[in-house]
Amino acid sequence: MNRFATLVMVEVVVWCGLWGCATPAEHRQEADAVAGRIIEDKQREALDRVEPFTITPARDTLRRRLLEMQGLPVAGEASIGSDQLARPEHWPEQGDAEADAAADSAAHWRGDETVVLTLVEALQVGARNSREYQSRKERVFREALDLDIERDEFRNTYAGLIESLFSSDLGGDSTVTGSEQSGEFSITRRLKDGATLTSRIVFDLAQLLTQEGASAIGILADATITIPLMAGSGRHIVTEPLTQAEREVLYALWEFDRFKREFAVQVASDYLSVLQQLDQIDNTRENYLNLIASTRRAEALEEADRVSRIEVDQTRQDELRARDRWIRARMNYLDQLDRFRITLGLPTDARVELDPSELVRLTDVAAETLSRAVASDSTSATGADRAPEGLDDPLLRSGGPLELEPAAGIELALGHRRDLQVLLERVEDAQRKVVVAADALRAGLELTGTATAGERRTVGSAGSSDAELRFEKGAYTIGMGLDLPWERTVERNAYRESLIDLEVATRDVQALEDEIKLDVRRSLRRLKQTRESYLVQHRSVELAEERVESTTLFLDAGRAVTRDLLEANEALVSARNALTAAIVSYRISELDLQRDIGLLIVDEKGLWHEYRPDTR
Repeated sequence: MNRFATLVMVEVVVWCGLWGCATPAEHRQEADAVAGRIIEDKQREALDRVEPFTITPARDTLRRRLLEMQGLPVAGEASIGSDQLARPEHWPEQGDAEADAAADSAAHWRGDETVVLTLVEALQVGARNSREYQSRKERVFREALDLDIERDEFRNTYAGLIESLFSSDLGGDSTVTGSEQSGEFSITRRLKDGATLTSRIVFDLAQLLTQEGASAIGILADATITIPLMAGSGRHIVTEPLTQAEREVLYALWEFDRFKREFAVQVASDYLSVLQQLDQIDNTRENYLNLIASTRRAEALEEADRVSRIEVDQTRQDELRARDRWIRARMNYLDQLDRFRITLGLPTDARVELDPSELVRLTDVAAETLSRAVASDSTSATGADRAPEGLDDPLLRSGGPLELEPAAGIELALGHRRDLQVLLERVEDAQRKVVVAADALRAGLELTGTATAGERRTVGSAGSSDAELRFEKGAYTIGMGLDLPWERTVERNAYRESLIDLEVATRDVQALEDEIKLDVRRSLRRLKQTRESYLVQHRSVELAEERVESTTLFLDAGRAVTRDLLEANEALVSARNALTAAIVSYRISELDLQRDIGLLIVDEKGLWHEYRPDTR
């Protein structure tokens, strides 16, 4: 038996050497290459462009650098990355999988220092570190692998089988011992019209180890063809799973493209919201310091009998409220910053901050964008120059370049929204499934033909002569099977459900179309609303600053009371916060509109290319 086992192992090694037995790592690399080619082809079809695409994680990410170099606590090796996991016994690959060779956005940062992100850098970091971003990419990759499986149904399928059998028969007058060695090679091909071709050739070597060691060689070749003639026939029926798999890759790419836009807008919105909160800290801090000074002034005036004790107490109360507001603004800022780190896929406790100068640049851009609206703003007019109330329609005033007419915005959105495109294509999918379900109601008629030549040999026929492959003495059969459509309950119900699914798919398109129109109209209204809010708050800040200055002078001259100054300071803080909020809201509304009309292009690095009507 040891000699027999050794013989089997030698045969396996020889066959692996001849036909190739790939390692798990080689299989993984082949799957990556196949999926990569599919995704590249489908990108051209779905997006009219090709972008680098990989799901292989980078090793030197900003997240890992922060965890390791800032000494942050972790729950285990998985917190760092899959390459840091302890490999269990029998792990199929030696060493670690290849890392993504693309340069990470962490390349120029030292992880042991505080990282300050600009908005552009935040977009890049999110694309490389966000867990949701990676999951969306993996969905595209999975669809590509599923398509490869469906394509494999119509490729040549090869199979090889080697068998070794050792037998001993003790039931006769003498013991009969022998061995059988068999090798089988087969090829199967399914055609897109439904026909299936299968052929194989088998070699046998039967040898008796007793009774003078007789032996014989067997050889057998056969081929079978099966052709459906009614139900299940036709290219459109046979290839439906392949067609659907091809389209699912397109849908996954469209949905990922849509997700990139949504993710970029979310990152920008969260980034600017954090900076807005940081600006509120500055405003509340300045107000707190001003109220401290006001309290000192009031106390000095009280000693000179120029103000009452009541006014001093009012000042002190406002000072305490200002301190509470300043502290709450700081806590809110830290909370928002922590949440933003999670959005980017970074550790919550890492030393990562945002660049405050981004808000300054945004303010400059907003001022330039809204300059025409400021010029026509009637809220700054006084007396006879002011337009009568109700006649100055803010919706008619000139604004930024993205303040489109609703009809134009809707037309753009209906032609460019990826999610709507997916649902429109799914209506066609539902129609094809109705056709397939109806085909299953027909009778099944199948034509089968087989051809066999040669003979096999076993231990029982080891004393026979060697077999010969003689086709003129082969066996040939042809047959036909008819499946009468008497029992079609399952198929009948499936057909009815396919019609229901078509109606559902149609309603889905209608519902999303109405939602898109709502999104566009609402985004355009929000643009105009935030533009008007900017104008109002811009003027409010000017008036509040003038009010604080004049009230201070009146208070020193004894023509105002302390409460007037407190109210003026409160109005100034509120106006400044509202102005920053209006600037941020207008910018976010611009991004929301571009996302809603489907014309905000986001590349593989997470960077966007904005739509401007005057450039098209």
